[in-house]
Amino acid sequence: MADDGAVTLYNNSALTDAKKNPFSIKAGLAQMLRGGAILEVSSVQQAKIAEEAGACSIMVSEPGLRQGIRRMPDPSLIKEIKRAVSIPLIARARVGHFVEAQILEAIGVDYIDESELLALADEDNFINKHNFRCPFICGCRNLGEALRRVREGAAMIRTQGEILGQGNVAETVKNVRNVMKEVRVLNNMDEDEVFAFAKKIAAPYDLVAQIKQMGRLPVVQFAAGGIVTPADAALMMQLGCDGIFVGSEVFDSADPYKRVRGIVQAVRHYNDPHVLVESSCGLEDSMAELNLSEDRIEQFGRGGE
Repeated sequence: MADDGAVTLYNNSALTDAKKNPFSIKAGLAQMLRGGAILEVSSVQQAKIAEEAGACSIMVSEPGLRQGIRRMPDPSLIKEIKRAVSIPLIARARVGHFVEAQILEAIGVDYIDESELLALADEDNFINKHNFRCPFICGCRNLGEALRRVREGAAMIRTQGEILGQGNVAETVKNVRNVMKEVRVLNNMDEDEVFAFAKKIAAPYDLVAQIKQMGRLPVVQFAAGGIVTPADAALMMQLGCDGIFVGSEVFDSADPYKRVRGIVQAVRHYNDPHVLVESSCGLEDSMAELNLSEDRIEQFGRGGE
């Protein structure tokens, strides 16, 4: 069996071969989303608005905040939305829950997000993503975490910020800058220092060496968390991201189409201030969810001392 490639046996009826699911193809499918905005939706109506506004893909989630354990979306909701739109569809699976991933792949989703935003199914192990035909998206907060997910087979990295849906982009900026800073440090590093750096961030040496050569992550990198205005979207792009995830809170406005369209335009023209001005006009309610706690403001004040 060693000659046939990496083989994983989950049970007597589930045998998968990594060689039948080449990573290069999955990474190429993820590349197709570069320069776009992925919208989180929870209904067919929201999915249609996202498609009409120019979203490159949609992420299906359960309507409202479910109490207790958060799991993958209802397959019937995914099927309903899939029939209604023609853009690629993403659905979340719990970390380590490879059976949820098998179900999502069988439904025919285009990408699977192994999401830490849901409850953890396995506290120690992530899904072996090489065993699936479907490209996987995984979250990270630093370079080491990103490269460990890529080694497991992630075709796209989602640099995650705040997860409360309050429109606070500060955590996302912090984590994106952290990843970019580590890439720049690695880029300027002597060859002899790369081994120690790989050990320090607990990442595979070959991927660390690849980043040093390329000057960027080996897969597509999107930003997620607190992005609710065109300015937020353009900020992520100018920091070096390939695209953004936008939460479903953007639909809680009087004119969700205008708001989503403004964000999509900002992603496409993030270096054109004139387009950003037009995209931002009349969206003052976009700031309604921004909710910085007093503790956070005091912490910021102390940081400047």
